Amino acid sequence: MTDGAATTTDSHDDVPDDYGTLYVVGIGPGLPAHMTQRAKEVIQTADCVVASNLYQEFLRDDDTLPPEDSDDGPEVVRSSMGQQVELTREAFERVRDGEDVAHVSGGDPNVYGKSDLVFTMAESDDATDVPIEIVPGVTAALGGAAMMGAPLSNDFCTISLSDKWRGWDEIEEKLRAAAISNFVIVLYNCWRNYTRAIDIVREERADDVPVGIFNDAGRGAAGRNLDDETFSITTLGDAKSHDDDVGGMGTSILIGTHETEPWSNDYETYLVTPRGGRDVDDF
Repeated sequence: MTDGAATTTDSHDDVPDDYGTLYVVGIGPGLPAHMTQRAKEVIQTADCVVASNLYQEFLRDDDTLPPEDSDDGPEVVRSSMGQQVELTREAFERVRDGEDVAHVSGGDPNVYGKSDLVFTMAESDDATDVPIEIVPGVTAALGGAAMMGAPLSNDFCTISLSDKWRGWDEIEEKLRAAAISNFVIVLYNCWRNYTRAIDIVREERADDVPVGIFNDAGRGAAGRNLDDETFSITTLGDAKSHDDDVGGMGTSILIGTHETEPWSNDYETYLVTPRGGRDVDDF
């Protein structure tokens, strides 16, 4: 990547007057209710919005995007996994032609999202003249944790189980290090190798450690999961018997520590990981 001194957003004062901006916009875990106001404003005022069919459905749920048959609002370009490079190049050209482009990423663009692709391509395609802004969003780990109570109140990490760009040896090393270091672990891309991941963590943690499995957090009935938005609580020793709960890209698994405990009120059971050995009087 290009070497250079640290800069601030003030450097955008040098952008040519006839350029637009490429925004990589995190829309949160699902429906627009969990999206930031900044993300909504950027999408609604953009000249072009690049989004998958599923994300388009989410954004039309509250009229962040107009209905598909409407002539109002931004131009909407369908995004798919095999088109990311092509669509990013097109976005560069649109920005040079004066358009503001919102490239939509689920969750947060920096958490297994699209922001690294945009910067990598800006380097490889000599597009350093294109102004880029990342608009943050709520990632699935935080959306799912909110469903389950307070499981991330102490140190935690996220680990993707996708071996598309790195070997399983590296993934295993990170899993083991996180387990030994007593991090609460949130697994992404769980449908790929989740049973292998559970086996590794079990070598370092007791089988009675609580585990939460959540699907389509923040998506209600609008996601891909047949049972809509769900979460279940089990233990590390029993987690591998929950194949029916591990559906696809909308599934994440939260592995607690020896400090994580189930807690119930009159209505529901939650998971809580206290921040050390504090009493109420310590707050």
